[in-house]
Amino acid sequence: MLRLITRYRSDETGAVLVFVSICMVVIVGMAALTFDLGRLAATQGDLQSYADHVALAAAGELDGADDSITRATTAASSMIRDRQTFADGGQALGSSADYSLRFLDGLPGNDTADVSAFVTTDANDAQYIEVTATSRTVFLPFARSLSALLGSTLPNEEVGAVAIAGFTQYACDVTPLMFCLPDGNYSAESNIGDVINLRSGGAGAAWGPGDFGFLDPSKLKVDPNGPCGGLNGVNLDACLIAAAGNITQCFAQRGVDIEPGQKVGIENAIFNTRFDMYHGIMSSKRNNPDYAPGPHVVSGKEIGGGPGGTQCIGPNADDNLDTMPFPPDDCFATVCTGHNGRVGDGDWTTGRAEYIAMNHDGVDPDPNATTRFALYQREIALAGGASSNTPILFPGLSETGRPQCSVSRIPDVERRTFIAAGIDCTDNPISGAAANVPVKEFFKIFLLQPVGSSATSPPVFDLWVEVVGTAGGSGAGSSTLGGIFHDVVELVR
Repeated sequence: MLRLITRYRSDETGAVLVFVSICMVVIVGMAALTFDLGRLAATQGDLQSYADHVALAAAGELDGADDSITRATTAASSMIRDRQTFADGGQALGSSADYSLRFLDGLPGNDTADVSAFVTTDANDAQYIEVTATSRTVFLPFARSLSALLGSTLPNEEVGAVAIAGFTQYACDVTPLMFCLPDGNYSAESNIGDVINLRSGGAGAAWGPGDFGFLDPSKLKVDPNGPCGGLNGVNLDACLIAAAGNITQCFAQRGVDIEPGQKVGIENAIFNTRFDMYHGIMSSKRNNPDYAPGPHVVSGKEIGGGPGGTQCIGPNADDNLDTMPFPPDDCFATVCTGHNGRVGDGDWTTGRAEYIAMNHDGVDPDPNATTRFALYQREIALAGGASSNTPILFPGLSETGRPQCSVSRIPDVERRTFIAAGIDCTDNPISGAAANVPVKEFFKIFLLQPVGSSATSPPVFDLWVEVVGTAGGSGAGSSTLGGIFHDVVELVR
C-alpha cells in the first residue's frame, strides 16, 4: 500500500490536462466576453455613426435665419437613414423616436463640460445642434451567465451616443466693407435695383440704416504675393478697397469685427480709382495695374488738371456739362420715405431720362435694361465688350467712357461692384468699433458715381450704390458667386 501511495505521489501522468482545463475555461470565458463586448461595441458604433450623420445634416441648416431650427429639425428627421444589428427593438434608424435634439448658442471651453447652459430656442442664435441617440439594450448572454455564476452585479447592457455639430458660412476674398441694413427684414433679392445712400458711420453715435464701416483690416491675413502683401496701417486700408485681385482670409458670417467708416484723407480716393480718378493717397497709383479702373468710367467730372497730365481728373474737378454718372432713385431729389431717407425705391424714371438725354443724345440703347447695373453692362457690350478699346457709346463727349488717365485697364464689368456685409444694427447696436457682429446677408452692390465728401469736419462720405442681388449668407448654400462663399459644417464633439 505504501508502495502504491509512493508511486501515485510521484506519477505526473495527466498533469497537463489540469492546466489545459483551466486554460480552456479562461479562453472560452474570454471568447464569450469578447463576443458580448463586440456586440456592445458594434451597436454603440452604429448609434454613434447615426448620431453624427443626423447632427451634420441638421447643422447645415443653422444659418441664423428665423426658420433655421425648423429646417434643421426637418433635416434631422428626413435626411438620414441607418441600421443597427444587435440591440433590442427594430433595426432601422431614421425616425424622430431614435434621437433627441438640443440647439446651442455656444460651447463651453472644456470639451467634456456639460452644454446645458448653452441651450437655446432662438433660431437666430442657434449655432450648434446636439443629437442624442435613443439608448438601446444589447442582450449579453455570456456576461449575464458569468454574473450569475459569480453572484456579481448584472452588466450594463444600455448603449447610446451623443454628437454635436455646427455650421458657419465664410465669405472669402471680399471687400472688407459693411453697412447697416434698413431693417432686419431687408434682403438683397427683394430689393434689386434700389439705391442706398451709404454714409460713413462715426464713433460714438449709434449707427442707423445706411451707415457703413469696414471689417477690421488688422484682423486680416492677406496673400503675401498679392498687391496688399507686406502692407499695414493706412496703406493696407487703401489697398484692400482700391486694388483689384487682393486675396484675404475668410470672414465668418457668425461674427465679424468692425471699425468706423471715418477714414479721413483716404475715403473717396480709395473708391474713385474705379472711375479713373487718382488723388490723395492714390495719386501715385495711376500707372499701377493693380489699381487700374474698369471698362466703364463715366464720372460726370471735368477732365484736365489732374495728376499726370490733362487726361486725368483733379480732386476738385467741376461737373461736366455734357456727361453725367448714373443717378440715384428719383425720390432722393426730395425725400425718400422710410429708412431715414437713405434708401430708395428703385424708381429712377426721371433720372434715367436725363442720363439718356445727356449721354446718349436721347436714344435709349436698351429700354429692357431696367437697372443701372444692367444698363451699364449693356453699354459695355454695345461698345465691343470689356476688353475693347473703343469708346463706350459716348463719341464726341468730354468723357469717352473708357479710362483716359490710367495706362492700364481691368477688363472686368465687376470692377465697380462690391460685396458688402449687411448688418442688422437694430439687433446688434453699433456706434463705432465692434467685435463678433453677425452678418445678416452679404450684398452685391454697384457703385453709381465717384465718392464725394462733405465740407464738414470731419467730412462725411457718401457712397451711392445700387443693390445688384445677394452674394450669399441668407441661407445655407445660398451663394450666387461660386468660390467666394463656403458653407462649413463640422462635428465638434
